[in-house]
Amino acid sequence: MKIVFHGVKGAGVLDYVTAWYIKAAKYIQNTRIKVAFVSTNSIAQGEQTGILWNELFDIYNIHIHFAHRTFKWTNEARGKAAVHVVIIGFANFDTNDKRIFEYEDIKGESHEIKAKNINPYLMDAPNVAITKRRNPICDIPHISFGSMPNDGGNFLFSDEEKERFIKNEPEARQYFRPLLSAYQFLNGEKRWCLWLKGISSKELRNLPLVKERVERVKELRAKSKRKTTRELAETPTEFGEERQPKEKFILIPLTSSEHRKYIPMGIFTPNYIINNTCSTISSISWYHFGVLQSIMHMTWVNFVCGRLEGRYRYSNEIVYNNFLWPEKPIEKNAKKVSEKAELVIKIREEYPDCSLADLYNPIAMPGPLVKAHRELDKAVDLCYRPQPFKDETGRIEYLFSLYNKMVNPLKVE
Repeated sequence: MKIVFHGVKGAGVLDYVTAWYIKAAKYIQNTRIKVAFVSTNSIAQGEQTGILWNELFDIYNIHIHFAHRTFKWTNEARGKAAVHVVIIGFANFDTNDKRIFEYEDIKGESHEIKAKNINPYLMDAPNVAITKRRNPICDIPHISFGSMPNDGGNFLFSDEEKERFIKNEPEARQYFRPLLSAYQFLNGEKRWCLWLKGISSKELRNLPLVKERVERVKELRAKSKRKTTRELAETPTEFGEERQPKEKFILIPLTSSEHRKYIPMGIFTPNYIINNTCSTISSISWYHFGVLQSIMHMTWVNFVCGRLEGRYRYSNEIVYNNFLWPEKPIEKNAKKVSEKAELVIKIREEYPDCSLADLYNPIAMPGPLVKAHRELDKAVDLCYRPQPFKDETGRIEYLFSLYNKMVNPLKVE
């Protein structure tokens, strides 16, 4: 991999299969040879897509001639191992006969779609290959990861553990804050943490049980093989990485089931401590929440983000920072998005005994919530254009077109 991708920035995240694409691209230069590979579908999603395909396009003049979108492939091994794969056929010359094979059911048969162009995400859209972006491409609030405890579990408590601890040390109650991870947020479970940022030596000295926990954290970090972790032993009362919002924020769970139509998101106050299985967006409005919770944003997620097994693995730098927001939406349309976004939250609250995992179960989503999301989707669509989108394909092609105009303004006719 180091030999094949020598000098290619970010190549360390690439799958082994990508080396064969580069080797083939080199081999077929100045020939009419065509190549096709069966590959895990991670080659057409997430961070590595931009790294690989920008190299193939810019250096080797590769054109995709046909592609089978994700389907489930099994072999004849005893264990019948199954993986989600794609097939990509390419050459270093173009063709007018481009075809995409779509699978309504990844275990079933495909149907053929004629295409003008096939991009790295296997869509009939411009050749854009999205790479990491440190800042949003649009003028929107910045996104950040949650805080990482790096505490060996010493600052973390269940409901029962917290009450038992406070019973033994009542003065510690003021230092407990609700902690949200992606799992707790989606499944409605409670968890707590000791949040000791700014605690004085005198205050700590008067809390022997808390002090004992801090001493354990210090010892754990001091023994680490990582230099940065050992340095954190000097501040054992604090989380290893602290990125707690100071104002109301949107929470995005970084991992979510691919079976949900939407990734459930939430709005919280800074009293809630967010760990590093989530991302947060501060300086937000109901409009921001509405766009992010819409089918337009989910379409972008579905095609661009990486996967953990089949689950969505939301990325700040690939998904959020590259997402194309509506450009200067009409005020009444933006207001409608805000109203419908508030309605989604209001309806969720009408089901206090249901977790978000329950509410967004694809076969059991409550009718009023389904309706609220549909209304939100229509409101967001109108912020992009007056004409409705027929399907997901139309949405992603539109978004890729916007993206191409944004990053390659001189190349767009």
